[in-house]
Amino acid sequence: MNYKDLPKIELHLPLDCSLSFDVVQKIDPTISLKEYNESFIAPSKCTDLADYIQRAVKGYELMQTKEQLRWVTDDLFKQLDDDNVIYAEIRFAPLLHTLKGLSPEQAVETVNHTVDECIQKYNIEAGIILCTLRHFNEQQSSETVQLVKKYRGSHVVGFDIAADEAGFPIDNHIRAFHFAKEHNINCTAHVGEAKGPESVWETLRHFHPSRIGHGVRSAEDERLLSFLKEKNIHLEVCPTSNIQVNVFEKIEDHSADMIYNFGISMSLNTDARTISDVTLTDEYNLMERVFHWKKSHFLRCNLEAIDHSFASDGIKEKLKSQIEKGYSSI
Repeated sequence: MNYKDLPKIELHLPLDCSLSFDVVQKIDPTISLKEYNESFIAPSKCTDLADYIQRAVKGYELMQTKEQLRWVTDDLFKQLDDDNVIYAEIRFAPLLHTLKGLSPEQAVETVNHTVDECIQKYNIEAGIILCTLRHFNEQQSSETVQLVKKYRGSHVVGFDIAADEAGFPIDNHIRAFHFAKEHNINCTAHVGEAKGPESVWETLRHFHPSRIGHGVRSAEDERLLSFLKEKNIHLEVCPTSNIQVNVFEKIEDHSADMIYNFGISMSLNTDARTISDVTLTDEYNLMERVFHWKKSHFLRCNLEAIDHSFASDGIKEKLKSQIEKGYSSI
């Protein structure tokens, strides 16, 4: 079937990894299509996660003014509209957008205001997740989570930790996640991608997230799978990027189908629309082709995504109605 026609929810979507060639050209007309393909899009196989996320640098380097942030945000909504995504949680690290004089607050306010405009313009609901990064120091991590608290009540809905899981310990970020827990801030965390189950256990113990970005290597530990199911912790699964960063050798080895059949709450996501050169429709087609997933699998994933989103109850009810209506009519 044509999965492009189905309404979709996307919870794992980095802003600086999702620049189309059109917006890159708008910001810097000297960048050719050849350079874009080589510098912004990762090969089908990277050395590891650190190699893969080097492409994100090209993205955030072009997102250093209010105008550039507005353009990139609007460009992403165009992509979501084309992919029939009706709700997205867009994440970015405000501290990365200060190279030309913007303050982290100005970066958040600019993206927040543009998201507000785009919700009306494209009729797509959205939230913003602010990210700390593994290589940040304790002060930077604390500054980021305090921004989440400061802008609570706007479109800012949560806190995340991203970047090189294998390269940096969690020590610098424990304080920030304790702050988040004390202030009832919604949390997700990139983990269980570049490292195995022990990394997921560590993150659950110290960060207490309600969702996990990736988490696919949890499949290596049945006790961990049982814990995730019991605690109803949601996994934001991104199949294509996991193959690119060598979490699995090939898509047939991916744990997504096993995680789904174990009964763990999960959703499908692109991770990085530009770096992986993928849409959510592509991911659905991939799961159908390799694991013989059907419409019922995608319906469950979307309903789980709504339940575990950081949206308000009112928006959740609206989205659930849209998903159920969309799936019953096709």
